[in-house]
Amino acid sequence: MMERWQNRVAVVTGASSGIGAACAKLLVAAGLQVVGLARRTDRLEQLRQSLPADQQKRFHQHACDVSAEAQVNSAFEWIEQKLGGIDVLINNAGILRDGHLLDMPVKDISDVLQTNLMGSIYCTKLAANSMRRRQMAGHLFFINSTAGLAGYNPGREDPSLNVYTPSKFALTAVHEICRQELITQKQKIKTTSINPGWVSTEIVPDETKAQLGDVILQANDVAQAVIYALSTPPHAQVQEITLRAVGEWY
Repeated sequence: MMERWQNRVAVVTGASSGIGAACAKLLVAAGLQVVGLARRTDRLEQLRQSLPADQQKRFHQHACDVSAEAQVNSAFEWIEQKLGGIDVLINNAGILRDGHLLDMPVKDISDVLQTNLMGSIYCTKLAANSMRRRQMAGHLFFINSTAGLAGYNPGREDPSLNVYTPSKFALTAVHEICRQELITQKQKIKTTSINPGWVSTEIVPDETKAQLGDVILQANDVAQAVIYALSTPPHAQVQEITLRAVGEWY
């Protein structure tokens, strides 16, 4: 069912590593034109070079810090001019800061909210506008977290995820509001929230990885969930996917 996405344009934020890089690789392999957005352009180039020669021409890259609205506007304008529009958006860029919400610097709190929440909103607005303008039945993805689900309780022994948790709770609400508004507007644009537990990426501290051992997801597990939701027929929408490693408490 991926045939209808051949040469369609997918934008992946935070594509320089982890889940974003894994999504970009699978989407390119599936025949899409993929635009990787990230701050680290050298890592984007390394990703492009790692692709098979016949796939490299379908991977495009652009420097973009999603927490900066002006950079997002510039990147999406470039995509419109170069590729004609956005058909799939993977809101993946996210950060985590150490500390406790009650004690950490307000600057760190602001950075997390600006990247995890506002960055997704900036990108979603522009991608949805591109889809609606062209009457494209596109797909909006939100790479969320089990930390954004009701009832989240990591336990008193685990480190606090401080403002990361409310940023993901908010992303859950943003996804649902977008879904409702698109229905009201009679659009055929799909939305999917993907909620993984712990994933072995750069955002997770090494000591946490050591503590979890093999009870941890890999970036490709999440990317495969994106492909599954994207491959469903036009009339079917996968609203939410929750992924946990076998044995993970929450």
